[in-house]
Amino acid sequence: MFELIPFTTRHVNAYDPFRAFDELQRSFFNERPTLGFRTDVIDTGDAYKLDAELPGFKKEDISIDVENDCLTISVERKVEDEDKRPNYVKRERVYGSFSRSFDVSGINVEGIEAAYKDGILTLTMPKKVEQKPARCKLEIK
Repeated sequence: MFELIPFTTRHVNAYDPFRAFDELQRSFFNERPTLGFRTDVIDTGDAYKLDAELPGFKKEDISIDVENDCLTISVERKVEDEDKRPNYVKRERVYGSFSRSFDVSGINVEGIEAAYKDGILTLTMPKKVEQKPARCKLEIK
């Protein structure tokens, strides 16, 4: 049974003189673990590609909404029924609702495409085409 306990928690009480420095570095560079899910945004030239890690979710659990130039990805993982739940020795999987929001003011919202495969949600978001003013020559009177 003890092999089921993660290695990092076996020596929690051990003195570590550098722990305070590590915490200071993480707080200074905002290296806290992201609660919910992680994303990558890639500029492909004429569009942005957003990949969100959502392992273990079904397509039905994912919601994508756009309102007032704000795209929100929401997911929900429901807790198993109390009667059917086994007796856990250790439980690390998280249940609940998670969401992330992104500014899409420079995006053609009608052209956004979404795909979900192997736990990765991929959004292809085309950029708005900049309209250049028409050039004209004015006659001086």
